[in-house]
Amino acid sequence: MTVAEPRKLEIAHWERRVSGPPDAAHTVLLLPGGLCTAAFYAELMAEPALAGIRLLAVTLPGNGGTAPPQDVSMESYARLTAEFAAAHGCEVVVGHSIGANVALEMAASGAFSGPLVLLAPSFSRQDESRFPRALDRLARVLGHLPFAAMLKFIGLAVKESPLPPQRLAELAAELRQNDPRVIRRVVHGYLEYLDRHGSVAARLCQAAVPAWVVHGESGDGGITAAERRTLQACRQVTLITIPGPSFFTANEEPALVAGLVTEAIEARAGRRAEER
Repeated sequence: MTVAEPRKLEIAHWERRVSGPPDAAHTVLLLPGGLCTAAFYAELMAEPALAGIRLLAVTLPGNGGTAPPQDVSMESYARLTAEFAAAHGCEVVVGHSIGANVALEMAASGAFSGPLVLLAPSFSRQDESRFPRALDRLARVLGHLPFAAMLKFIGLAVKESPLPPQRLAELAAELRQNDPRVIRRVVHGYLEYLDRHGSVAARLCQAAVPAWVVHGESGDGGITAAERRTLQACRQVTLITIPGPSFFTANEEPALVAGLVTEAIEARAGRRAEER
């Protein structure tokens, strides 16, 4: 009889930033978007409304020049991140862009059961910006070179954000730390994940966890009409639209996001009370 080998547990290295009391009653995990680092959550971590909450911002391994896991699929990221969240007692997960999709998959796979605050998630390839889709297609012929070129001009891409020039320069410097070979793999794995499901809107509904989905009117991707109908039919999902363009939600609208984090913590406390 052939005995299957047990799955080897992969230990990821997590670059992190922490704020709030070590003995806080609540801990929230913050996941940045693709290419981004934990530094992108500085504005949110400085919000007075969250001073009593332990905030744990991490860089998804492989982004920001950090070492990638062997498996860069979204399912792998969701598993590794759920393990990290459990080890650190995180009750709520906030995610931006690809980080939001990792948070969604954590819940959809059953690895995490707490509330989610999803900033600019893409539920399908159609929702995603044309830019990463084009880079992924070019990379099939040119390898990592399109991503290397993109990183050289990343400063121009972030200038659309209304953040102060000095802050944009800091964020661009964080983005330039990325290894184009790694980012090529991460982006391809992310788009493959969206293609496998067609749309992950229904997966969020089926996860049955409280979730807040935040998008700008433009700038950060979008939601198809069918996906909007799917999400509106979910009792536990709240859709929020920021007027005008939005690029780095947690940086540009930290007070709004802080309020949603507080709501998520309250929702978690309410569910626990019901379970008792």
